[in-house]
Amino acid sequence: MTLQSGFRLLTQQYKALFRKNLLLSWRNKTATLLQLFASLFFLFLIFAIQKAIDARFSSTTALESVTDPVPLVSPPIPPCEEKFYVKVPCFDFLWSGNGSARVQSIVNGIMANNPGRSIPSSKVLSFRTEAEVDDYLFNNPMHCPGALHFREINSTVISYGIQTNSTPQAKRGIFEDPGFKFQIPLQIAAEREIARSLIAVPNFSWLVALTEFAHPALSSFSAMDTIGPAFFLATAMFGFVLQISSLVTEKELKLRQAMTMMGLYDSAYWLSWLTWEGILTLLSSIFIIFFGMMFQFDFFLNNSFAVVFLVFFLFELNMLSLAFMLSAFISKASSSTTAGFSLFIVGFLTQLVTAFNFPYTQSISKLIRVIWSLFPPNLLAEALSLLAGATSTPQDVGISWSRRAKCAPNDDECVITIDDIYKWLVGTFFLWFVLAIYFDNIIPNVSGVRKSLFYFLNPGYWTGKGGKVKEGGICSCMGSLPPQEHITPDDEDVLAEENLVKQQAREGIDDPNIAVQIRGLLKTYPGSTNIGCCKCKKNSPYHALKALWVNFEKDLLFCLLGPNGAGKTTTINCLTGITPATGGDALIYGYSIRSSTGMSNIRKLIGVCPQFDILWDALSGKEHLHLFASINGLTPSLINSVVRKSLEEVRLTEAAKMRAGSYSGGMKRRLSVAIALIGDPKLVILDEPTTGMDPITRRHVWDIIENAKRGRAIVLTTHSMEEADILSDRIGIMAKGRLRCIGTSIRLKSRFGTGFIANVSFNDNGNGQNPPNRKGVDTTLHEDVKQFFKQRLNVSPKEESKSFLTFVIPHDREELLSNFFAELEDREGEFGISDIQLGLTTLEEVFLNIARQAELENATAEGRLVTLTLTTSGASVEIPVGARFIGIPGTETEENPRGIMVEVYWEQDYNGSLCIAGHSAETPVPPNVEPTAATSQNSFGRAGSLRRNSFGRAGPVHGVVIDPDLIDSSNSQH
Repeated sequence: MTLQSGFRLLTQQYKALFRKNLLLSWRNKTATLLQLFASLFFLFLIFAIQKAIDARFSSTTALESVTDPVPLVSPPIPPCEEKFYVKVPCFDFLWSGNGSARVQSIVNGIMANNPGRSIPSSKVLSFRTEAEVDDYLFNNPMHCPGALHFREINSTVISYGIQTNSTPQAKRGIFEDPGFKFQIPLQIAAEREIARSLIAVPNFSWLVALTEFAHPALSSFSAMDTIGPAFFLATAMFGFVLQISSLVTEKELKLRQAMTMMGLYDSAYWLSWLTWEGILTLLSSIFIIFFGMMFQFDFFLNNSFAVVFLVFFLFELNMLSLAFMLSAFISKASSSTTAGFSLFIVGFLTQLVTAFNFPYTQSISKLIRVIWSLFPPNLLAEALSLLAGATSTPQDVGISWSRRAKCAPNDDECVITIDDIYKWLVGTFFLWFVLAIYFDNIIPNVSGVRKSLFYFLNPGYWTGKGGKVKEGGICSCMGSLPPQEHITPDDEDVLAEENLVKQQAREGIDDPNIAVQIRGLLKTYPGSTNIGCCKCKKNSPYHALKALWVNFEKDLLFCLLGPNGAGKTTTINCLTGITPATGGDALIYGYSIRSSTGMSNIRKLIGVCPQFDILWDALSGKEHLHLFASINGLTPSLINSVVRKSLEEVRLTEAAKMRAGSYSGGMKRRLSVAIALIGDPKLVILDEPTTGMDPITRRHVWDIIENAKRGRAIVLTTHSMEEADILSDRIGIMAKGRLRCIGTSIRLKSRFGTGFIANVSFNDNGNGQNPPNRKGVDTTLHEDVKQFFKQRLNVSPKEESKSFLTFVIPHDREELLSNFFAELEDREGEFGISDIQLGLTTLEEVFLNIARQAELENATAEGRLVTLTLTTSGASVEIPVGARFIGIPGTETEENPRGIMVEVYWEQDYNGSLCIAGHSAETPVPPNVEPTAATSQNSFGRAGSLRRNSFGRAGPVHGVVIDPDLIDSSNSQH
């Protein structure tokens, strides 16, 4: 099957990842709609705030441009109810001088000739003197807006005075000017009626017009300038948080790691995210301007569309690249919201400072302005301030595209222009994007692997022929690797395999039947000192792999078994390039895993099914296979047919269009197996592929794996011994970083099992019929069979029931079995035997024996001791882990001159560590076991007593390990 490569593969991966991002956004409609339309909500808030402020100043024309003022002719006396905070009942005006008939007629004329309405007598109150008016106003405040005081001096002279409260009042943002609203109308009315009275012409025309000066509009409060930056920052934060969450989720769930193992280019990954989020940013910016025009903001209507659009587009693009960079520092998707909120708070505070023209004034140094401009929210605040200032009054025409590089209108400082802001936004966008790629390489990934701080200075990085990776954090000091001593394998098969690989490597033999050749693979995690904020943490070196030498043949399945921590996953991680090898090498179809070029070629040849499911919950099974087929480099014409065939093989055709999040655990594992096999890889690595499957589905997947052997090599790890027994052609069992045994299943059972398993089944009774008086079998026949096995083979039953006996026959009695079973078959009728079965021990028993032996060796090498508490005396004895026969110091007597001993029974806990399960009864030490210095009474004292250690503290005594061969020889002599 021909695969794509080079630029074509990069383009294909880019398209597949772009489609993946599109589908994820489409399936998560709520988040996508928030990202696109959040601006509508914030623009509505700005609109409401602006309208509230405009309403407050609606009674003044100061904010309007007045070129031809309209005269106000003879304003009438308003009703008293129009005065702010007036109390009822109220009067339109008071007057004094009611002792004069002429004054009375003047007041009547004021009431009757008020423009627009006549004033009823009930709304006017008269007094004789000014003092009486003052007394009334003092006793009845806020019941009248003003008073007139008339005095008739002679027939040709009438004087008057006006009394009003000159304090302006404000109500709901509207200011009341008492001079213009009440004093002037009273003055005009009084002078009009006095003049008519003096000239005795009741209809004399008396028109007074008031006209304000022509003036330009003053700059008003702009909500867009003051609160707009914070609101538009909040709009951008939706996309910012969603982008960080998407990137960190793929990192946290190891989805990106899985795609990298399949041959994903980093450039395709970053470009696909940049393109998709760039499109969302473009749409979001257009919607911002559309909604702004919909609300009729002068900011959007008077400034050039292109000028405003570029401000918002470049700002949101900046926030996108900033999200890329910050995602490298975040390891949990749940922390993305916290990061977004923290950035919003910081941005809000810096925007507040920017609103006061800091640092964009002549008095601030250029260096401070440069540093301040690196943070995108600051540039947004300054851009909005310039654009809002350019449209602050109706006569302002805004900023056109041709004037973007010139000083903005009403900008007295002119330290920075809109064009300068564009340049800053473009420059910082590339700065954050480059830093995002840099930090993504130098900050440890989920596997703890990173590149060096100056990896980009290595020419091999740019040519694809170098660029080694490191481990540990940036702030950790890696210690030197301890020397790894060569350990000659104890097992003859492992030694033969190692010698074969060494010979082939030494002689340069290229065996066409070998898919993978592992040459002394080493993996050591060096000791390090992690420097935190307040502490230093030291870690000791750990040898995960200790010189692994093995061949994986083509067309065969190699099963790698071992307890947790044995080194299986580390081996797979080294082969797939997730973790760099410390020493040694491995060739996969001739390509070295120690070379970046080789690893690049290896990833085109392998398919991996890791322990975790490499699935997006929002994508369907079919979409997953399309994605990974494209990443592997299948030609577009073959993808649909390959995907359809893969779905049929794993029985997911009916669920092909279901989202993976609704799959059961078994369905997810089947899909992961299909992903590993897609693209016809030459090496398939299956890490516990059948976990969570029901027996029927598991058998079906076994058939798929069995059929997949043809033309490729398969490496399988599993905890199911049945699965390993059925599928594997060769089995290797690892423990403590070393290969302990290797061979076929039968070979391992015969070498490391406890022996042969003989199952003897009985008839219902000895004569083949049940006696009338009882049910069951004749147990005396059991005793005869037991005696027969004991006399001939010296074995006792391991399991026993009424219908069968199970014996474990050691391998050293294999030569006796032929004659033994021939005689047993001849005496079947005598013993009442219905069936005899003979087989090897199970693979699980082999696994447990190997793991137990490895744990014992490790404990011995470390000199680990555990405390054994004797059930009889209650004394505590420290013994080495795994020791079988232990002599108890201080128990020597005349009857037992060599003291007593116990046999210790061991078992493994869930971690595989050996722990004490119990011990036998206390028995005398056999005569053939000579006492040693360690068992002398002078050294340990009386039985059960405690000795003092070197610090003078009481501690348990140390038991003496007795060679099991001495005990066995003693038993045989008896």
